[in-house]
Amino acid sequence: MIKQDTIVALATASGSGAIAIIRLSGDDAIAIVDAHFKSVTSSKSLIKQKTHTIHLGHIVDGKKEIDEVLVSVFKNPSSYTGEDVVEISCHGSSYIQQEIIQLFLRNGCRMANAGEFTLRAFLNGKLDLSQAEAVADLIASDNEASHQIAMQQMRGGFSSEIAKLRSELLNFASLIELELDFSEEDVEFADRSQFKSLVDRIILVLKRLIDSFAVGNVIKNGIPVAIVGEPNVGKSTLLNALLNEERAIVSDIAGTTRDAIEDEISIGGIGFRFIDTAGIRDTEDVVESIGIKKTFEKIEQSQVTIYLFDASVISNTVEKSESVKQELEKIKNKYPQKPLLIIANKIDTLNDIQLAALQNQIEGVQLLSAKTGFGVEQLTNSLLNLINTGALRNNETIVTNSRHYDALLKAFEEIQKVKYGLDTGLSGDLLAIDIRQALYHFGEITGEITNDDLLGNIFANFCIGK
Repeated sequence: MIKQDTIVALATASGSGAIAIIRLSGDDAIAIVDAHFKSVTSSKSLIKQKTHTIHLGHIVDGKKEIDEVLVSVFKNPSSYTGEDVVEISCHGSSYIQQEIIQLFLRNGCRMANAGEFTLRAFLNGKLDLSQAEAVADLIASDNEASHQIAMQQMRGGFSSEIAKLRSELLNFASLIELELDFSEEDVEFADRSQFKSLVDRIILVLKRLIDSFAVGNVIKNGIPVAIVGEPNVGKSTLLNALLNEERAIVSDIAGTTRDAIEDEISIGGIGFRFIDTAGIRDTEDVVESIGIKKTFEKIEQSQVTIYLFDASVISNTVEKSESVKQELEKIKNKYPQKPLLIIANKIDTLNDIQLAALQNQIEGVQLLSAKTGFGVEQLTNSLLNLINTGALRNNETIVTNSRHYDALLKAFEEIQKVKYGLDTGLSGDLLAIDIRQALYHFGEITGEITNDDLLGNIFANFCIGK
């Protein structure tokens, strides 16, 4: 799976910048850098320096001086990868970065694969597999909630909970396996009542973790919200108001938006991806018809639907009010499980009597003026209220990784079999089979059970240099 050679990569983003960091890891990392490092104060050897020290000097290629740098030395096992690690902070010129990397490639290093530094950290026992995956999630986090979850997982909150359950289950598994060695004596080492209590507790924990994925998945990937309604009701204006920028074209001409426009913002630390869709109406325009078809596809894909209508038009005609009610009923019937927010836009054109009548006509309607910004805050609060963030606020473990979710479901299924076996007095040898399977799926999460294909798939999604 991994060669014990010395690897090098750019650890910062590619391109020019103020500084760049080049990282090396492996048995020869310090020696390779030392051969091309000239200290500004003395002819010090990096090999003789203490771990976790920083040294000012120059990277040189023979008589050629490439750059003035800071070199950080981390000796094994007290490093990120568990190997000798060197990090070189140089000036952020693309030319300088490539000169230094090419110098080391010519002198005993090879380019690191995607995620290879973190892979080595996992293989050397510095991180378990779920913590290693959290590193990628942390790098990808773009809002407070996803950052908080990744940090909690990287600190080992999730894996420690799984490891504790696995350890207790393993203890009972050992006792049951021991019973099999003394089957002729009919000895019972594992207290069945204590084992039942443990199994019940494991089932509760697994159920909580499995249920948390519904929240964790949308927090990690952003919550898609479709803004739908008839043409010219202000959907694009609302999108612009939510994003606080002119993202969508706004026009008095009906049918301006003919394709879905998407953008994401953070509300209360949660990422929401808003989708401005084509207006729903009967039309002979071929392009607009395709856009309307896509609107219903976006409703299907969204977690939440915002139905927007023109309050000024509704207040003037009974027919229009009934049309809106019919459209709302159609969406509710087609997507009964999907949260639906009903928003009356352009209320700045109505008086108090008209507003009161409107609220009586459409049940659960929220008043808004996308043009002036009135009601936008109430709308964002309503969106937040639809997401159960209680577990996040209480710093509970939240599952965001689909691989973990799949392993938890399989472990839950096996534990249910163990419970059934205990309740029905199943023999120890058959109980042991189900326990072993549950332990296997627990081990899959933390990496105690793994294979090269799995590791390859996980670390291939990392950036090179991490």
